[in-house]
Amino acid sequence: METLNQDFIHKYSLLGCVQCGKCTGGCPVSLRAHLNVRQMVHKTIIQRESEDYEKKRLWDCTTCSTCNILCPKGVKPADLIMGMRGAMVEEGRLQPALRDALESTLKHGNPWGKIREKRSEWTEGTDIKNLSDGDEAELLLSVCCTASFDPRVQEVAKALVKILKSAKVNFGVLGNEENCCGSEGKRVGEEGLFEILMEDNSELFKKHQINQILTISPHCYNSFKNEYTGVDFEVQSHPQLIAKLIEDKKLTFSVEVEKVVTYHDPCFLGKQNNVYDEPRKILTSIPGVKFVEFDRSRERSLCCEGGGGRMWMESEARGVRLAEMRVKEAVSMNVQVLATSCPFCLLTLEDATKTTGNEETIQVMDIVELAVCAI
Repeated sequence: METLNQDFIHKYSLLGCVQCGKCTGGCPVSLRAHLNVRQMVHKTIIQRESEDYEKKRLWDCTTCSTCNILCPKGVKPADLIMGMRGAMVEEGRLQPALRDALESTLKHGNPWGKIREKRSEWTEGTDIKNLSDGDEAELLLSVCCTASFDPRVQEVAKALVKILKSAKVNFGVLGNEENCCGSEGKRVGEEGLFEILMEDNSELFKKHQINQILTISPHCYNSFKNEYTGVDFEVQSHPQLIAKLIEDKKLTFSVEVEKVVTYHDPCFLGKQNNVYDEPRKILTSIPGVKFVEFDRSRERSLCCEGGGGRMWMESEARGVRLAEMRVKEAVSMNVQVLATSCPFCLLTLEDATKTTGNEETIQVMDIVELAVCAI
């Protein structure tokens, strides 16, 4: 363990830590779990092996990267956590459901345990160009694993298709050839799996001469934009493109949507990529929408707890889940719609409306679903 700690100290520049505690103070998960980021860094520096219960706390981290952003010395605790998770993965110390998700990603190109041949079933009846069938398009719509297989998030993909067609965007998909971006594998410590997926996807993009990518998931967006190396393409998240279409008057709204709406900032879109204004531009452009801001919004937004592999793990933390806190906060604001722009946020927040008894009180929607109601 001592040698491993020395490696961590060097790789993640831990000696720069001044133990100010901003990382732990700003950590959303610390509101309900015993994840103490400052203490974890300190124990790694002094080469003290963490107790088993402390190692379990590593899996409560959602890798939202609030700690990275807040550190005044440039230390990146979230990256350290991913490294420590990697060491545990090598030892086989991970939950069975997460192990299954990683194996499915390697075998089928998605973490949901679905066979590849079913990836494009959601496109039936949509008349979408399929680049794998030889169709040509200017823009690749990267659908993402969750939007490809989860029935609820498939509705988001279909709504986005309607928006793109309304604006006459020349786009296509890769159909069953599409792979997982590898983001969640990287965040649970499976760096080798991420490298394989990055290489496979890069070759696939080159094969189809793709130079513009549109993502549905902020996790795909972040990986393609910030973590893929040696590639030559531009990537946009769907709020960015839709906001640009509105600005260029290529997308216009003619139907009023009489709803009071608030917006939940996804961590991988907001905190990690500073995409804050575009989603709000969309919502305030929809006729009839009254937009109300969360108190904890933008850089201060709560995490939904869906990232960092949390979608495939059971948390041992007790207390109110962050998504439940978010829903209760939205209900107290008397809004009708809690909007977001991330598949994970959509699923965790929608589940939280049920567990808090607010399923009939408030509706969770992706912003593109609101936008499509207005065209």
